[in-house]
Order: sequence, then structure tokens, then C-alpha cells
Amino acid sequence: MTNESRVRELAGEVAGGRSAELVADLLETSLGLGSDRASIAELKLMSRALREMRYASRVFAKYHGIPKIAIFGSARTKPEEPDYQLAKLFASKMVEQGFMVITGGGIGIMGAAQEGAGAEKSFGLNIRLPFEQGANETIEGDPKLINFNYFFTRKLNFAKETQAFALFPGGFGTHDEGCEILTLMQTGKMQIVPVIMIDRQNGHYWETWRRFIVNDLLDRGLVSPTDFHLFHITHDPDEAVRIITRFYRVFNSYRWVRQQLVIRVRMPLTPRAVEDLNARFGPVLAADRIEQREPLPEERDDRHLAGMARIVLIPQKRDFGSIRLLLDAINDSETIP
Repeated sequence: MTNESRVRELAGEVAGGRSAELVADLLETSLGLGSDRASIAELKLMSRALREMRYASRVFAKYHGIPKIAIFGSARTKPEEPDYQLAKLFASKMVEQGFMVITGGGIGIMGAAQEGAGAEKSFGLNIRLPFEQGANETIEGDPKLINFNYFFTRKLNFAKETQAFALFPGGFGTHDEGCEILTLMQTGKMQIVPVIMIDRQNGHYWETWRRFIVNDLLDRGLVSPTDFHLFHITHDPDEAVRIITRFYRVFNSYRWVRQQLVIRVRMPLTPRAVEDLNARFGPVLAADRIEQREPLPEERDDRHLAGMARIVLIPQKRDFGSIRLLLDAINDSETIP
């Protein structure tokens, strides 16, 4: 029996179907590191990263199907500050809408959000640091507190488990997390989701940030005007909640099937609504028209979404800000009951 056959047989013993194929790929990659004579340091890093990813996946698996919002902000914000109280209020409002809250697990804005959400509706993705960053008292000891050694595995879980992001005023970490999410959406490496930047009444934190983006990035051609559709700035927690919930009124999710963008919708659109999308978003298309169809054969792994109609198009992949506008238009479209 060849090594490849042995690996495939072993994978088949622990998984079935498509999962067995992917488990076999993981095993072959791991064995390949041995034949590559990877250093001990490299092997330790990859092994620990994979263990962290596996553990986080097991924790989140119990809550699959429940929408989640990640809330970022400074760990230095004190409970008596307006931003703290605003984050606490906003988190409680999102829980009322059926969302669970994910934070970095620390204090400040993170602690405020988890205080507002409550431990039952919270996840904490904590990072081990040589100083501070203990878990906040709401999530401390909860099985949904996940400790990471690496920032990149932590960020990956924020990106893959979250259906919306809210950013409150913060330091380098808040900007790092927010800009990475915007970059992933701008480049099509992550699904488009709502990104809301929230500030207290009469605060100017995010407006100052926006002026920098306009004056020093947009004016020099370093970002595009449509990139501004990927985020929203507000001082009103109720408006933030409305933007997020509206985004999922009709839209559910999307995936790529080769060059086709396949958008899953909770309710089918009327023929007139589809024609309106074609009239408004023709410049977004690289070929053909926007069509409403049944699930594609390539979506066989998405059987849980089989009952949803599909909006299918071939877009230009250089303008994801305009795709965000298309998703907004779908949410505003006339639907068939």
C-alpha cells in the first residue's frame, strides 16, 4: 500500500465524503512538512496554530447558525466613560435582535460589550500577552472564552465567525482589526458584512479618521470612492442596529462558483425587482445579466441553504464597494411572499 493510500484509508476511518478528502489533504500536508525537513520552530508554530484553530472551531460549532457581531475598542476605556456605557448599551440591543457578541475578552470596551450582552450570549477571543490582557469578569471562566497564542489565528476566527463588526474608539489594536477587515472585504478575500464605527454623541473620533482617509488616501488615489460603502459611521446605537439587521432582511450569504457570484436570498425577488437590479447595476457586471435561479449543482455542500433562491451574476472583481450597494438594493427589493 502506498503512503497516499494509507493516508486516504486513515482519513476515511474518521470522516466521510468530502470531509474525508479534506482530512486526507491535511494529513498529506503535515507529512510533507516532515519530508521537507522543516525546522523544529516551524513545526511547533504550525502545530500550535492548527490546535488553536481546531479548539476554536469546536467551541463555535455548538452555536452554528446564530448570528454574531464582533465588537472592538480600547482596553483602556474606563466604566465611567461615555464610550463604555455606549458599548454596553449597543451590545444589549444586538442581543435583543438575536445576535451573540464576540470580543477580544479583555477589559475596557470589550468588558463593556460583554457586560451588556451577558456571559450566555458572549464569546471572548483572548490573546496571551507578556502583560495585561486578562479576561474581563463577565467572560472569565466561561467555556466560550478561547485563549490564543497567535494574533493571526485569533483574527482568523473573528473574520470567519462574524456577521457584523462594530468599532468603538481605540488604539493601534482597534485600527489594526478594523483595517484588516476592510482590506479583506475590499479585496474580496472575505464576505461583505456590515462594519459600523460608533462614537458617543458629539464625539469626533471616527470623523477625524474619515477625514484622514479622504484627504490622505482618496485624494492620492490610494483607495476608491466606492470603498467608502464598506463602512458606516454613526453616533446612534439604534441606527447601528438598524443598519445591521436591515443587511440581513433579504440577503443571507454568498459564495463564488468560478466567476459567478451566487447570492442566497431568504425570499425570492419579483421579476420586476430583478429587472430593476439589472438597470441599476449593469456597470458592476463583467458579463451577462443578473438572474434569479435555483441553487447551482456546485452548491451541493450547502444543502442547508437549498430552500433559498439565488441571485447570480458575474461581477467585476475590482469594486466590492459597489457589490455592497447591490446587497443593499437586494434588501430593499420587492419580494415574493
